[in-house]
Amino acid sequence: MNTAFRFSLQTFKGNALKGFIKHASTSTENPKTAIVMMNMGGPQKTDQVHDYLHRIMTDRDMIQLPVQGTLGPWIAKRRTPEVQKKYNEIGGGSPILKWTEKQGELLCKQLDKTSPSTAPHKAYVAFRYVDPLTEDTIKQVEKDGASRVVFFSQYPQYSCATSGSSFNEIYRVYTTRPVPSRITFSVIDRWPTHPLLAKTVAERIRAELKEIPEEKRKETVILFSAHSLPLKAVVRGDAYPYEVGSTVQLVMEELGFSNPYCLVWQSKVGPLPWLGPFTDDAIKDYVKQGRKNFILVPIAFVNEHIETLHEMDIEYCHDLGKELGVENIRRAAAPNDHPIFIDALTDIVTQHLNGATAINPKFLTRCPHCTNDNCKKTKSWFGKLCKPLAI
Repeated sequence: MNTAFRFSLQTFKGNALKGFIKHASTSTENPKTAIVMMNMGGPQKTDQVHDYLHRIMTDRDMIQLPVQGTLGPWIAKRRTPEVQKKYNEIGGGSPILKWTEKQGELLCKQLDKTSPSTAPHKAYVAFRYVDPLTEDTIKQVEKDGASRVVFFSQYPQYSCATSGSSFNEIYRVYTTRPVPSRITFSVIDRWPTHPLLAKTVAERIRAELKEIPEEKRKETVILFSAHSLPLKAVVRGDAYPYEVGSTVQLVMEELGFSNPYCLVWQSKVGPLPWLGPFTDDAIKDYVKQGRKNFILVPIAFVNEHIETLHEMDIEYCHDLGKELGVENIRRAAAPNDHPIFIDALTDIVTQHLNGATAINPKFLTRCPHCTNDNCKKTKSWFGKLCKPLAI
């Protein structure tokens, strides 16, 4: 069996983890424009795992549990050793902060050229569940004296459980501190159909297809894998599934529909029904159908983290691939610092900075069956906060 997979452990060797403690991606003093790059984050060291899980398990935007204040902390404590083991197997921590900082640094270098009227720009990282936490980042942005702040979601496809939780946290922070009147705020909440995002993912796939023997290349199944979502969220009207699907469609158009493909879902948690088919089950059943060559694509992740480096690389590509006797199973790299992806980020922010729309009307629209009072308050607050921008 010729199973190829990527651990990227070199990311963690030497002193690489020392660089993770920085909160900003650039060293610009007194920026005019702050670009706040929002994501869930990941522990850089195993001793951060418990607090990371505790924050997730007690966040009702991310997951709903009965008696959450009691059950959530219990689950976090119980799962900590297992999750720590997984992080040890990918080198001791998540590289998501390193990649986000790198993306922010490269983005701001280009923004200073493409949007000189809003320069200098400085990128900040605001994680939801681990340092640098959103509240600390907001304090730093205000301290640095930016006159304009762009809250830029690093989830290309919007979900109430991910992007929504990050925006709810910003609102929560500002219920405990005054909103600076000198700052102009705006929001980039989603960007699933940006052509350069599709082009980046297509390039990552082409790189892996070249590693498949030529006679097997055309029959290789491309599996676009995204974090799953509870079906009750889908029924509620969460935009995430169809936004992920729109990205897949554009990527396959970029590839000229060269291969069979399928959108699959990973990382289900708990006993309730979740959106499928699940990635591992899809691989198993395709093998039963006679398929023996696969490329897994992280379609909703813009940088490497536990779900690419462990779940996709180790659990699926290595362990499951070996168990099923596949011929070739590879994983396309996340966008990371691919030049086309940096161009995508730059174009998204440049158009936003030079446009007249401070906030997407879709963001201000709740899901049709939304019952989350936090969501209601957050969207109302952002609607008042983000005024139309002058061109």
